[in-house]
Amino acid sequence: MSSADAPLPTAPAVPGAPPSVLVVRAPYYRDIIDGMTWGATRILGEAGARHEILDVAGSFELAQAIAIVVRGPQRFDGFVALGCIVRGGTDHYDHICRETMAGLMQVALHHGIALGSGVLTVHSIEQAAARSGRDGFNKGAEAAVASLLQIAAARRFAVAP
Repeated sequence: MSSADAPLPTAPAVPGAPPSVLVVRAPYYRDIIDGMTWGATRILGEAGARHEILDVAGSFELAQAIAIVVRGPQRFDGFVALGCIVRGGTDHYDHICRETMAGLMQVALHHGIALGSGVLTVHSIEQAAARSGRDGFNKGAEAAVASLLQIAAARRFAVAP
């Protein structure tokens, strides 16, 4: 399903106390990530969630930062990872895409965290812009929905958070 065919993201109901979510973002492509952040924070606001934002150098560092935070004393109910990887003229793109996504999944599974992934892997900035705008079809918003749904599932089955 393409973004154009998908329903517009809306905030799911999350039972219990307002969730606390950390949005970890790699603002290498500032305009793209700012657009995705707008989408994510809009959904989190609709859900009544509290959120903080943490910036990292690049998409490759998203999983590392989440792993560091999970080990620390501050607790979050969920996480949203936002990044953008644009294909260039070398195979660096393939390596970064693969390892970024594998790293996020590894951290999520290892720590049992609620994680919504909003990492764009695109061939052009135009493709990224089409997925980060304020028209409703926003991958940051979709990542926030995914995180909130995971938080709701954890609460439903009495698993922290």
